[in-house]
Amino acid sequence: MSCGSGGFNRIENAIPAGAHKVFCVKFQREMEGLEEVPFEGHPLGQKIYESVSKEAWKMWVEHMKMIMNEYRLNLGTKEAQEFLIQQMDNYFFGEGAALPPDFVPPKTKA
Repeated sequence: MSCGSGGFNRIENAIPAGAHKVFCVKFQREMEGLEEVPFEGHPLGQKIYESVSKEAWKMWVEHMKMIMNEYRLNLGTKEAQEFLIQQMDNYFFGEGAALPPDFVPPKTKA
């Protein structure tokens, strides 16, 4: 007996009932959105809540870690916070966040 074709994929990609839905700017399709507004009170936070999916946000978090490490950002300073917010805006709504000039991606294990 067969379970049908593609049935499991549809379940994995389903948006839970009652979940916040967005048309994701990164994936260009409707997906599950964030559960709350990041950076409450900042205009970029609301923009992200309205148009960035949970999956795209996870990708940003990984990219942000790399940026913070490569630039050795001290998020206790206003300059570092503003730089990171600008990178986030570019990542989602601009030309994309640029990699640091001397960045060398880690080697993958073969």
